[in-house]
Amino acid sequence: MSGILDLLQGPMGQMIIQGASSQLGQDTNKTQSAIQAAIPMLMGALKKNASDPSKAEGLMEALNSKHDGSILDNVMDIFGGGNVNEEVIEDGDKILGHVLGEKKEVVAMAIGKQQGLDMSSAMNILKMAAPIVMGMLGKQTRQTQVSNPTDLTNIIGNMMGGNKEVEKHQSMIEKLLDADGDGSIVDDLFNMGKGFFGK
Repeated sequence: MSGILDLLQGPMGQMIIQGASSQLGQDTNKTQSAIQAAIPMLMGALKKNASDPSKAEGLMEALNSKHDGSILDNVMDIFGGGNVNEEVIEDGDKILGHVLGEKKEVVAMAIGKQQGLDMSSAMNILKMAAPIVMGMLGKQTRQTQVSNPTDLTNIIGNMMGGNKEVEKHQSMIEKLLDADGDGSIVDDLFNMGKGFFGK
């Protein structure tokens, strides 16, 4: 998958991974794998939100204000000190509330099961990844001069890459978000997601 995941291969991405790994007390490889799972999950959820006109307007407002991409200029300050800035984690929690709603626990459960992480670590991965994902989307929105909320789905789609594995992932996140919240769907999604996550 090209696009947004390319970030993790560069110096900025490695700094994010190292900072998150230190914060969680987890192995760096496991942290990287979990972030690689969390980012497309979040992008898929954002795409689903952007397809709803009322939610797309709120998303556009957020991208034009707080989440304009400036966070990407401060990655060293946020992730470079061994402890991730608490304000960023709190902001990530708010983003998850808007994007995933009450299903954020189900999504964290799915990532935790995929990556062999406890629920708390998986949730914290999501909280740390969410502001970065929003920042990248905000930056891309500015660079392409998008002003119409209805165009956000195309921007997100381009950032996700648009191949068959991404389509499989899109189906997976939609099923997660449409589930009844009892967690029973996670086992099926775990098997469904093995190909996407390379397990």
